[in-house]
Amino acid sequence: MTKDYIRQYLEETISIAETVSREEIEKGIDILRETKKNEGRLFILGVGGSAANASHAVNDFRKIGGIETYAPTDNVSELTARTNDEGWETTFAEWLKTSHLNGKDSVMVFSVGGGSETTSLNIVNALKLAKERGAKIISIVSRTGGYSKQVSDACVLIPVVDDARITPHAEGWQGVIWHLMVNALKAV
Repeated sequence: MTKDYIRQYLEETISIAETVSREEIEKGIDILRETKKNEGRLFILGVGGSAANASHAVNDFRKIGGIETYAPTDNVSELTARTNDEGWETTFAEWLKTSHLNGKDSVMVFSVGGGSETTSLNIVNALKLAKERGAKIISIVSRTGGYSKQVSDACVLIPVVDDARITPHAEGWQGVIWHLMVNALKAV
């Protein structure tokens, strides 16, 4: 039983590797290059496991990629104060306003579903602000991509290969894709 599960999971991983859009990955890398060239900043948004990925990615984009990078979830005091005082749905947008998000900046979203009218409203509202301010949007999402896919300048959609493992594949592939992107900045 365990061997079958391991085999299936790894076969699904291979299937994702064979079908994920290389064009969207390249678009994301191009946006990151432009952000760096223009001395813009990168803001990475994620909730749950994707927030942990965002924190790790901040380190990589700063240290390896040489881009000034932040994740609002890294400041738990501000995040929880904003949640308490203003509501969860405004946490990222208000954080980005205080950070003076502008047209030289980029926003990267890590999300399983990408946000909608009923889920991850903090991501949706942050993306609306990013569009208003002229910031570029890169998303690494799964399922249908949600609102993130609709408004992104580059959207890497992690294919759903099995409904039972959407989240582990989506969050695992966030790491694969951001590592690919940040190392491409250094390598090319």
